This record gives sequence, structure tokens and C-alpha cells, in this order.
Amino acid sequence: MLPYLLFGLTLIALAWFAWQYFNLRRRLDEYALELRRAKTIESVPEDVNRLEDLSNAVKSFLSNFNLQLSTLGAEHKRLAAVLEQMTDGVLIADVRGQIQFANPAAEKLFESPNAVGRTVVEVIRHHQLVEAWRHCQQTNEIQSESVELPARRQFLQLIAIPDQHAGGSLLLVQDLTRVRRLETVRRDFISNISHELRTPLASLKALTETLRDGALSDPEAGPRFLGRIATEVDALTQMAQELLDLSKIESGQVALDLTSILPKTLLASAADRMKLQAERAGLILQMVCDDDLPNVRADQARLEQVLVNLIHNAVKFTRPGGEVALLADSVSGAVRFGVRDTGIGIPSDDVPRVFERFYRVDRSRTGSGTGLGLSIARHIVEAHDGKIWVESEEGKGSIFYFMIPVA
Repeated sequence: MLPYLLFGLTLIALAWFAWQYFNLRRRLDEYALELRRAKTIESVPEDVNRLEDLSNAVKSFLSNFNLQLSTLGAEHKRLAAVLEQMTDGVLIADVRGQIQFANPAAEKLFESPNAVGRTVVEVIRHHQLVEAWRHCQQTNEIQSESVELPARRQFLQLIAIPDQHAGGSLLLVQDLTRVRRLETVRRDFISNISHELRTPLASLKALTETLRDGALSDPEAGPRFLGRIATEVDALTQMAQELLDLSKIESGQVALDLTSILPKTLLASAADRMKLQAERAGLILQMVCDDDLPNVRADQARLEQVLVNLIHNAVKFTRPGGEVALLADSVSGAVRFGVRDTGIGIPSDDVPRVFERFYRVDRSRTGSGTGLGLSIARHIVEAHDGKIWVESEEGKGSIFYFMIPVA
């Protein structure tokens, strides 16, 4: 609005100066005609000095006007740069609802390229957000509305701000998907840890009450109950330690001791640690790995922790007589490790969530465990700039893969 006002004032001023200028020119022409007729010059008219003053005034006015235009242009460029780099969407609509400006973030959020010139209804395409904008236009008050878009798995918040002068509106759109997801993770974490702590604590309470009621003096029941108490305390200790490890890994406080390691060495070390457990479960533990694989740059202790965790899960969910295999092969720029079992498998709906904290596919068949092992494994692999995933079919076993870049 300001540039148009300045432009109008400038036209008026220039018109006045032009009228003064041509009036002076006419009078000077008359004076020059008199000079040609006369033989002497008695005096110089004041109009000559006035013309010079007028010329200087016009030059000064134009200089100031150009400076103001340059300043406004620079401010406009800075504002445009800020709006284009914003992660929040910005839409400016006139009184008819036609969009006059849309930054790239807004066009991306609403999946509406070339939004300028279209209406707010055509771009937003959600009745709750449109109603908030209309209510803002009708009441001239700031309106806010939050909606969830299930098809796109997005959660958007719209703030409609009325333009008191031009009658249009400013629409600010924020993507709160990540914030909502973090809130959900936090809520699930509190719920899961409460559930995991409830079982051992209830068991400890029942055992101590039984011992206090006289079972402690029983030569058979006393030691057995004390042994169960020790088991539950060990489970709580393991949970606390895994939570501490997970917190350190997620916050980046765990420093990796990276060295060049032969993949077969990693597999052999993990297999030796889990061989006895596999034999007790009646399973065959084998290793499939070439000797000429390239070395990986990794923290040996941490990657062994990942492998041991995956082998432990494979043993736990594979029936006696089954098989667990440790695999390693070379892919482009990395070595792919794998733990394959012939166990009960994972339902397809649960596959995307197995690496979440405390998540269990079926609590009734998992037995002991905290539900943190796979989450810790994922963070360790990602700390090595690798990735981890699972391929599984219910009733036919699973294969857990993770890739580590070569040294």
C-alpha cells in the first residue's frame, strides 16, 4: 500500500513542478525576445534564479524518492527470502479469498503448486480449516484450528489473521506431525515402562509376603522363593541398565571405539558366546560367511552386542530342532550381516514396530526380556552410519539384517 501512496504523491509533485517549469520557460522566452529587440540589459529577472532553485529542488526530490524506493526494494527482498526459507506455510488472501501470495512451504504442505491466483478453498481443501478462515473473515478476529489428515499422516494447525486495512487475511500453517509423534512416543514409553515394572514388583511383593507369613522357615519353599526374588531383582537390574544404555546411545554420550574388523571375526565371537544357549534350546547354530569379505570400521564390542541380541531373540522364538544361521555378505560399499531363524515368525502388521522400545509382538509367548534389546540394536547400528531391518513371514521364520559401511 505504501509504494502506491508514494507513487501517487510523486506524480502530483512532478505535475506541479512541471507547471512551474513551463510557466517559467514561457516568461523567460518573452524576456529573451525583449533582449533581442533591446540594445542593453538593464537587469536579470528573478525568474532565472527561481528556475535554478526549482531545478535543484526537483533533483533533490527525485534523489530522495529513489533512495526510498531502493530501501523498500531491499526490505522486500529480505522479507521474500525469509518467507521462502520458512518451514511454516504462509498464505495471503484478499477480501474475495483469492490467494495473492504463497510461500514454498505452504504449497508443499497443501500439495498445491502454483497456488497464487487460486482461492483459499481450492488450495486448503479441508472443511475445518476453510471454516476457520471464513470465521476470521466474518468476525475480523484471529482464528486457530488443528486437524489431522489420516491419508497423509499429517497433523496441521492453521492460524487465520485478519487484515484490518485491506479486508483480506494472513494464513499461517504449521506442520505439527513431528510434535504429535513425539508426544505419542513419550506417552507410550511411560505406559510401557509402567507395565514392565508392574509385573516384577508385584511378584516381589507376593514373594516377600509369603516368606514373611512363614515360608522363610520352610527348608524347601524358603530357598526356592529367595531364588525367585533374586531372579526378579536381576530382571529389574537388567531393565535399568538397558534403559541407561539406551538413554546414553540416543543422546550420543556413548563414544564408539572404531577399528577395522573382519566380518567373520565378529560372527565367530558372537556365535561362541551364544553356542551353549542354542544347544540347551535344542537348536543348530551355524555360520555362513566368506573369508575374503572386506573389513568394516566398527566398535567390535557394540556390534557383538547387536549380534548377541539378535541371536538371543532367534533362539527364544525357535522351537527345538530348528536352526539359527549367522550370515554375512558384501554389498555396494558395505557388509550386510544377518541372523536367520526357522522360528514362529512375525505378523506383517507388527514388522514395522519391532524396533520400538518395549514393543512385543505377543506378550504371552515372549517369556523373559525387557523389550529394549532391538531398540538398542537399532541405535548402535545407526551410530555406525548403518541401517537395520527385518524380513519375516509368520510361521516360517525371520531374518534380521543390518548393514555396516566398509573400512
